[in-house]
Amino acid sequence: MRDLASALLSWDRFAVASVVAVRGSAPRPVGAAMAVGPSGEVIGSVSGGCVEAEVYDLACQVLSTSEPVLASFGYSDDTAFAVGLTCGGSLDVLVQRDSPALRAALSASVAGHPLSVRFEAEGRVFTESWMPPPRLLVFGAIDHAAAVAEIARFLGYHVTVCDARPVFATPERFPAAHSVVVDWPHRYLASTHTDADTAVVVLTHDPKFDIPVLVEALSRPLAFVGALGSRRTHLERLDRLREAGVTETALARLRSPMGLDLGGRTPAETAVSIAAELVALRHGGTGLPLSDLTTPIHRSPPTSIHRSPARFLLAQRNSLTTSS
Repeated sequence: MRDLASALLSWDRFAVASVVAVRGSAPRPVGAAMAVGPSGEVIGSVSGGCVEAEVYDLACQVLSTSEPVLASFGYSDDTAFAVGLTCGGSLDVLVQRDSPALRAALSASVAGHPLSVRFEAEGRVFTESWMPPPRLLVFGAIDHAAAVAEIARFLGYHVTVCDARPVFATPERFPAAHSVVVDWPHRYLASTHTDADTAVVVLTHDPKFDIPVLVEALSRPLAFVGALGSRRTHLERLDRLREAGVTETALARLRSPMGLDLGGRTPAETAVSIAAELVALRHGGTGLPLSDLTTPIHRSPPTSIHRSPARFLLAQRNSLTTSS
């Protein structure tokens, strides 16, 4: 729901449906949300299309009655086109009206505050924890950086582009970035907050920029540290980093040359390659074609690397657990 916060706050009333439980295979995870606005407009999704029409009708009902509804949807053996999940799983969806408390929580989440909110329906209590979006720090104000910033923002990152050259580091060149900083990359990184969800992407191709910032980045417990460049550049970079005192253990964390092997060449294609590696690392993916695999398509995210910025919605019976 937090992903829809800005749009929800712009409406004078709305009904929002949230996935609160998933059993088996389902196209959207727990926490996925769809909302219906005052004029019947729709944003978001709870199933990727399987049950959207039925949930829309429930949302219109809740918008009219203000009474929350908890509904279950599952696969129908009679017809694949019946209301249900043709992928074979089932899910529970909570549909509720807007309220002052919900609006206050959405406003706090937009401001970047971590919080948990409580919902109640049919004798059950739910809590949803909203964490700040993960940061992506892009060093190097080149054309590739604009493409990386755009796709990273689409994926839910809070994007900062940093470069020491003011003629290149301008907001006009990077409209998708949340902020554009003119500073030496290593100095900015040393002075800014990072955590285990922060990703660093180095695009500078210039040792006087990328070596100091990579030394700083590899000394921190970041989710991802990657650098763009050819294999020759990578080998030369490793030698320079060793000379700077970076240990082999730290060097093993450097993802360089950065990106998955997609064969792309343009800045946009390169950005897709980098984004694909970020997503694969976050969720423990292999990067292989799904058609070559027999493992489940949807898997539980790893707990040791890059926790997802998505919501975690926990259903409780007769009790309430909150976290911040």
